[in-house]
Amino acid sequence: MKELEAVRNRRNNRTWNLFKSQITLQMMILPCILFLIIFAYIPLAGNIIAFQDFKITSGFTGSEFVGFENFAEMFSDPNFYMAMRNTVILSLLYLLVVFPVPLLFALLIHEIPFMRFKKIVQTTSYLPHFISFAMVASMWIILLDNNGMVNQSLLLLDMIRHPIEFWTEPGLFRPLSTLVSIWKETGWSAIIFLAAIAGINPDLYEAATMDGAGRIKKMIHITLPNLVPLFAILFILKIGTLFSGNLDHSILLGNSFNKETSYVIEYYSLQMGLELTRYSYATAISSFQAVMSLVLVLFANWFSGKVSGNRLF
Repeated sequence: MKELEAVRNRRNNRTWNLFKSQITLQMMILPCILFLIIFAYIPLAGNIIAFQDFKITSGFTGSEFVGFENFAEMFSDPNFYMAMRNTVILSLLYLLVVFPVPLLFALLIHEIPFMRFKKIVQTTSYLPHFISFAMVASMWIILLDNNGMVNQSLLLLDMIRHPIEFWTEPGLFRPLSTLVSIWKETGWSAIIFLAAIAGINPDLYEAATMDGAGRIKKMIHITLPNLVPLFAILFILKIGTLFSGNLDHSILLGNSFNKETSYVIEYYSLQMGLELTRYSYATAISSFQAVMSLVLVLFANWFSGKVSGNRLF
């Protein structure tokens, strides 16, 4: 016991000495910790109103406790199921279509042999990320309007007889939303994959070249296997957004005509909370989203560990 206690004391002393030697670096992270505590952890206490009939005049302590009444009402509302269905479908499209595109784009950029052309492609692909989504939505709405460039070009080429109602046809919203996401975020999201590719040992490529491997084989047998851990971690993080949806797309690209496919759960929560001032009900919706996101991340982390051996925690 005495030897074990002595080892423990030495370990504690080493830890304390290391902390003191890094006190300046530790102080640098202190504002971030305070930010998380103030804006992420303390507000969690406000979730109690999901179980209350909250009124601003009564406050947290004076509002009536109603238990799971708000959740029961939520699960009986057809609009909730419509919003949840749209959210899940749009998020799945993002995971299965939008999410892998930056990886493919990074692989293509990596294979460009001309350095100047490669830099031009990278720089131009980043630009859409820095444009506010309000401007992006306006641009795409004008582009695909009845009198927009796309419809007018198709009419001139006799490919269609009447303008396509891109933004009023419910069935077109999901592919258009996916297309806008790809256009806006592919270049920026590819940065992390390009950084990972740059970190691969160049000796592996030289050895493969000496063995007669071409670009495709080197991509399949060297580049992609080295990107699997990064891809798995990013996938775990992204799958937690499956029940979040994309509020920007729903508000700015959605309308009353395509509501049945554009109305997402975040928009539903926003309307309940801010427009109808049903704060308890909106909090119940957000709490449901948070719980489902946590479950999905835990499952994805476990599944990734089983399949690829890569875990987030």
